[in-house]
Amino acid sequence: MNRRYFFMAPLAAAACRRLAAAPSDKVRVACVGVRSQGWVHVRKYAQRQDVEIVGLCDVDDSILNGRLAEVEKMGRKRPQAFSDVRKLLEDKSIDAISIATPNHHHTLQTIWGCQAGKHVYVEKPCSHDMFEARQITAAARKYGRLVQHGTNSRSSIAREAVSHLHSGLIGDVYMARGLCFKRRDTIGHAPVEPVPPGVHYDLWQGPAPQHEFTRNRFHYNWHWFWDYGNGDLGNQGIHQLDVARWGLGVKYPTRVTAAGGHFMFDDDQETPNTLNATFEFNDGGRKKLLVFEVRHWISNHESGIGEDEPGSTNTVGAVFYGSKGNLSVWDEDHGRYESHLGKERAPGPSGRDTGNNWSNFIDAVHSGKQSDLNAPIEEGAISTTLVHLANIAYRVNRSITFDPQSWTCPGDKEATALFRRQYRAPFVVPELA
Repeated sequence: MNRRYFFMAPLAAAACRRLAAAPSDKVRVACVGVRSQGWVHVRKYAQRQDVEIVGLCDVDDSILNGRLAEVEKMGRKRPQAFSDVRKLLEDKSIDAISIATPNHHHTLQTIWGCQAGKHVYVEKPCSHDMFEARQITAAARKYGRLVQHGTNSRSSIAREAVSHLHSGLIGDVYMARGLCFKRRDTIGHAPVEPVPPGVHYDLWQGPAPQHEFTRNRFHYNWHWFWDYGNGDLGNQGIHQLDVARWGLGVKYPTRVTAAGGHFMFDDDQETPNTLNATFEFNDGGRKKLLVFEVRHWISNHESGIGEDEPGSTNTVGAVFYGSKGNLSVWDEDHGRYESHLGKERAPGPSGRDTGNNWSNFIDAVHSGKQSDLNAPIEEGAISTTLVHLANIAYRVNRSITFDPQSWTCPGDKEATALFRRQYRAPFVVPELA
């Protein structure tokens, strides 16, 4: 870990005092990683007059320079430009950072932000592995920062749907299904080539092992390599996995099974593009089941999800089954739920609203209250562990058990060894109690 951040506790304490009371006028936000989803962050914050976008950070100069110009076209003041998030964090006037970098950076950059006294919005999944899922929550707690997880459904109509589930609308909920049927084409084979001009590739690799540059290991397709991403279960699927776990009212699974593979294509992708995962829970002595399915190609619709999009083959959502009926929740971009009750499947409550997870984060920064966060990091980290456990079960090719107290797969050294990766210095996620 960079020595500068290891000794930031006194600075963090001072920042905590400074930020204990919410800013009286504007929240000063810097966005880290602004090519794709990060540009969504910028546009969301730009909708609020009580937010000042003071910094943009990206390791690709061509992306960074273009985004700076686009912010000015919005009528906003040109933000400061950074390629290294560590330099950005030295600016004590920044209140919060919003992270949309690749998965293998999420935890370390969040910890650095907390140590520097910043509140943090971090994209899903909040960690790249099981070890990091514990450390990111420990950092938020240790440094007293507000950390919002980018599971956007927590701020959408799904809140109403889950409230209905927990109040007994469909009776005793015993099972949930998560659906991630999303058409994704082959990524082909990409040759090794020189690092493009203006790309700070060492910063991009960060904690990951050293690899020669290829286009498939860079923009977006990094999702399909174990060193950087977590497959589509950790990309799109984490949204629906979070809603399914939330609606079931459970935390950690006792047993996880996963099977699948990289079907159809001969390309560079390492992660499975077809995966069936089953999570078993013991909820106070009562078993509950969560089944999640990832499918990458042309598919049917289920439970009405996706049927209102002519020509679409995507079906992305969560479905709940109870003793009195069923309820389905669409994906985070469509913000819709429907319920059907009784043997006749009579229509029950339904609703639509996509919400705004970023706006909720800013409101919480103003109030300074952890309880105002719709998607607190503690909940995001629990859902993220389900992603990792399913991927571990897939990689060891057998069912695994999980003990949250020892944070291991008891009796399974091979599976437990996948809880933590080796870090490339100086990008080392620290141990935090």
